[in-house]
Amino acid sequence: MAVTVIKGVRIFQTMDPVQIIEDADVVIQDSVIKAVGSGAAYGVSADTVIDGRGKTLIPGNVCSHHHYYSGLSRGMLISAGPQTDFIQVLKEWWWRLDRGLDEEACYYSSLICSLDAIASGTTCAIDHHASPSYIGGSLSTIAKGMKDIGIRGATCYEVTDRNGGMKEVEEGVEENVRFALECEEGKKKGINLVEAMIGGHAPFTLPDKALEMMKEACDRTGRGMHLHVAEDKYDVIHSHHIYNKDIVARLEEHGLITDRTLLVHALHLSRDEIATINSHDAFLAHNPRSNMNNHVGYLKNITDVKNLVLGTDGCGGNMFEEIKIGFFKHKDEGGPWWPADFVRALARGNTLVERIFNDGRKWGRIEPGYTADLVLLDYQNPTPFVSENAATHFVWGISSNAVHTVLVDGRVVLEDHQFRNIDAERVYKEAASVARRVWKTVDKIKS
Repeated sequence: MAVTVIKGVRIFQTMDPVQIIEDADVVIQDSVIKAVGSGAAYGVSADTVIDGRGKTLIPGNVCSHHHYYSGLSRGMLISAGPQTDFIQVLKEWWWRLDRGLDEEACYYSSLICSLDAIASGTTCAIDHHASPSYIGGSLSTIAKGMKDIGIRGATCYEVTDRNGGMKEVEEGVEENVRFALECEEGKKKGINLVEAMIGGHAPFTLPDKALEMMKEACDRTGRGMHLHVAEDKYDVIHSHHIYNKDIVARLEEHGLITDRTLLVHALHLSRDEIATINSHDAFLAHNPRSNMNNHVGYLKNITDVKNLVLGTDGCGGNMFEEIKIGFFKHKDEGGPWWPADFVRALARGNTLVERIFNDGRKWGRIEPGYTADLVLLDYQNPTPFVSENAATHFVWGISSNAVHTVLVDGRVVLEDHQFRNIDAERVYKEAASVARRVWKTVDKIKS
């Protein structure tokens, strides 16, 4: 039994009700918070003591939609054709990159994405993976990278027919099921840092037979679906043209929208479709940086979404950046939300984590009984920092530069800005070498 104590810290509860608690002790036993409050650590014999004076403790941020396969894409030097619409962006860039990934590239992508996330205060990343040249075993490789760094995560394979027709669909479904069963075996051994979902690319690359197979996989494994929807108008038009149905109606007819479903983007869904998603208590991930980068539009119905969470769609794992850009873009669109609304959306990622792991554990608050996924911030507030304005400090003041120490599952993985138990400098250097090789491969792949 390992006991960790954080002494004299300011606690910032980011989930409703938002609350600031000054000068508190936090006692952690193994992976669970046992006591919180003034003097809570008095008389406690601790293996690790962290001085929290002058610092702020928050529940770890959750990136509710990531693409770990993008880890080696930063500054990618390849020749590409025209990219005047979203489909060309996919075909000339991302679909060539994922076809160039092998086992080593997937592993280093996972390491890099996990390091970047932890360093920016993200303790859990919900990944959506693709590597058509390396499908079988790929999710275990992604999970290994997560575990080696110490981040909590979930991953899935994005089923699609875009490269190999139904054979590719079958391989993707098989990998999702295989990994979910692997996670079940891990649970029996007490290994529960990474979980599984059943992934799909987007409705326009998923014929009805693929949706049927994904539903069977969800039922067999007890996992929820993770799927892009209506990221671009093309997805909506395709559904109307080929199936004469709205996207959400297609998914609902196949039984794929449940309270464990994670839909992503949804920029071009109607209000009625959003209402249907809400009626199933499903989640919808908003990815402002990616949407802006791909020029696909804005989630104008954002205020109608019941279970809105925030992701990056592969634009790194820094949720301090994402929430800021999301808020400012919203105001630029004339939206009515304030910082507290976006902090709630970010914190709601913890509810998603609870449903994905589905094992009785709780996340998202610094209270007894909650899992100790925590971030200690070295944030010097120039104005009063109280419950009433804490969300404004989060959006306008706090940045990833303030991340001092990170705990995942009660274990310190980053301390005083330095990674524990891993040579990050070596990993980045090796990753750069792998990236050069991948870029050469991708440059030879035709769209």
